[in-house]
Amino acid sequence: MCVHGYSGNARDFDYLAEKLAAGRRVVCVDVAGRGTSDWLPAPLYGFPQFLSDLNALLAHLRVREVDWVGTSMGGLLGMLLAAQRNSPVRRLVMNDVGAFLPTPALQTIGRNLLGPTSFPTLAAIDAHLKRTHKEWGRIPPEQWRALVRHGSRKTGNEYRLHYDPAIARLVQPMPLSPGIFFWDAWQKVTCPTLLLRGETSHVFPRTVADTMLLRHDNARLEEIPGCGHAPSLMLPGHVDLVAEFLDAPAASATKRAAITRRKRVENG
Repeated sequence: MCVHGYSGNARDFDYLAEKLAAGRRVVCVDVAGRGTSDWLPAPLYGFPQFLSDLNALLAHLRVREVDWVGTSMGGLLGMLLAAQRNSPVRRLVMNDVGAFLPTPALQTIGRNLLGPTSFPTLAAIDAHLKRTHKEWGRIPPEQWRALVRHGSRKTGNEYRLHYDPAIARLVQPMPLSPGIFFWDAWQKVTCPTLLLRGETSHVFPRTVADTMLLRHDNARLEEIPGCGHAPSLMLPGHVDLVAEFLDAPAASATKRAAITRRKRVENG
């Protein structure tokens, strides 16, 4: 199961899903309000609704176990599902998100969600996404063109972003709050977990990652050079990290040091 970030959609995982699909069933989700999923009344855009929808989807798929790859918001949703009693999450990949989100990071995410209600050309969408995705690191031209195409919708003679504009208005941290805490959920996660962190990420600070490792004996951290929030998962090295974690025997899935992989990831 691949679940995107707050402003993402299922097609963000096209490259990863194509590579992982050899020998696996891969399901990529458009969370409500994104991509081809329906828009909801604004008050329903929250984690309780998203978790309810995802649990319903898993029931519909009739799977008892699932490996979860989540970017940003998708990683948090995976963590919350993995924390449930009798969770179906067998292994968890959290791409550049942790058990604490600092307020400045939330403010940046909120700003990146804001944009014009319409764009005159696809080139204007391209320019907007280059600004909001500048921390994703290197993205091959073919993957970038697909990201722009699936990140927009044509309406008449104009284009708009693929998500409900109401979503942007909801991502505003409380004044004077240090951030959002998920430590209670993290302490309940017992499945093997791979934490991916962009080398310069301010959404997933290294101090948060290190604390998560201290609280979970079955977690492993990999830092990806050349990017911030969030690694695109659109390079061969990214796929290798995810695939090898999912394929490793349970006893060793989280025990291989990140330092041995950095060169491969950097080279893509």
